[in-house]
Amino acid sequence: MGYSGTGYSGMQLNEQQRTIEGDLFTALVNVGAVSKANAADPKKSSFVRCARTDKGVHAAGNVVSLKMIVEDEDIIQRINAELSPQIRVWGYEVTSKSFSCYQMCDSRVYEYLMPSHCLLPPHPSTYLGKKIIELADKAGELDAVTARQEEVASYWEDVDEKYIKPILEALPENVRSIVEKSLYQDEGRDALQPAEEEVVTSAPAEEPVQQETSEQPVAEQPADGEAPKPFVMDPRQKAINDAIKSIKAAYLTAKRAYRAPASRIARLQECLNRYEGTKNFHNYTIQKTHNDPSAKRHIKSFKANTTPIIIDGTEWLSLKVHGQSFMMHQIRKMVAMATMVVRSGCHPDRITETYGPERIAIPKAPGLGLLLERPIFDAYNNKAQGLDRQPINFQKFETEMNEFKQREIYDRIFREEEQSAGFGSFFNHIDHFPAGYFLYVTSGGIPAAKLATAPTAADPSSPKASNRARGPPRAQRDALAAVEVESEDEADAPARGEAEG
Repeated sequence: MGYSGTGYSGMQLNEQQRTIEGDLFTALVNVGAVSKANAADPKKSSFVRCARTDKGVHAAGNVVSLKMIVEDEDIIQRINAELSPQIRVWGYEVTSKSFSCYQMCDSRVYEYLMPSHCLLPPHPSTYLGKKIIELADKAGELDAVTARQEEVASYWEDVDEKYIKPILEALPENVRSIVEKSLYQDEGRDALQPAEEEVVTSAPAEEPVQQETSEQPVAEQPADGEAPKPFVMDPRQKAINDAIKSIKAAYLTAKRAYRAPASRIARLQECLNRYEGTKNFHNYTIQKTHNDPSAKRHIKSFKANTTPIIIDGTEWLSLKVHGQSFMMHQIRKMVAMATMVVRSGCHPDRITETYGPERIAIPKAPGLGLLLERPIFDAYNNKAQGLDRQPINFQKFETEMNEFKQREIYDRIFREEEQSAGFGSFFNHIDHFPAGYFLYVTSGGIPAAKLATAPTAADPSSPKASNRARGPPRAQRDALAAVEVESEDEADAPARGEAEG
């Protein structure tokens, strides 16, 4: 089967929320593939998924196994008729009686799509941008960091000259000074107080002095039957707000026009190579410590396609990771970490250091770009020949799957990013976060990342939790939550953090 995860609370059955499995199981009952007697409990039909996907995550190919009643040749067409166009069942295979798609799956292949402008460095006026230079200079590594940013060394200077300077020069002096202060001096405000109505980019902090939507004075109460006076914004304030909106839009336009050179993509591949093999990924999930044996996972390959695609003027990169199994958030955190290393001019070996015992805060890249391409059943397929059973793969459905993937997954990803600029917002929060959580990608290394809070409900397993500080100020906690770009309820996480992607 395949599905677009948009609008669903993940794959796994959940009585309180709409899920892929919930809709699928209902469809199976409606067409008689599952008896009415077993309709209340999927376990009675041995219903098992191969890979659980999080909220908003897609799958071109996934597998469920169950005891299914097949009486009609058109059973697949009837099931699909009961489903949303976002969910398609490709076909079915009769397996051995002991078959469990979860236990028999050898490995899984995921794809992650992201705009190439995610590889741009932080703007030099941001908190992270300043810290990169400051700590590199302090460590005597400024030349090395600069060399790793060679292909983007003048990017922000060129953008400011071409896109931003004309906007500022057209403003009256009294407006320009306030706008410049908002752009270049009030660092961190965008991370601490993200504006919901505005498009947020990885540009400098761009918080207006006054938000039109949230800080307008309340209309005066009518007196003696008179109608309330409508609010009229001060002309200078309106000019300030309009200018900042124009600057945000200009930065977004500039980033969407960016085209990553081969050398930049090669730097990303250097980082992805550090994930291959058996590693301790305790920093890339929740509810696991360095000493937990289950934190060790094997990555067979992690490759960036060297030929990006351009959709509606934005260049996109495709990353594919092949692993035996993945933990909750693991792939999204791997993508985020690799991208942060590249954009900060950090040495790729920093990724290797994350397998050590120190706990660091690695944010999750947006779930929008993640999709399960296919699970692999090589061991079972080798045995299937002797059992007079067909192999489990997706080869005969390739045409339909590619059409579905383009229409329901790729186009949806591109469209949603065009509307929300979610990737830009994600890195904007990281760049402006006014604390040391993400300074591990600077020359200060992991010691510079001040993880100032004890593990919360998302990470309750630390034995030292009760001995640590109570946590960061509320504003920083709120900003850190914004950086995380949550796509599922952590409270619904499976025990020990076991889940896909």
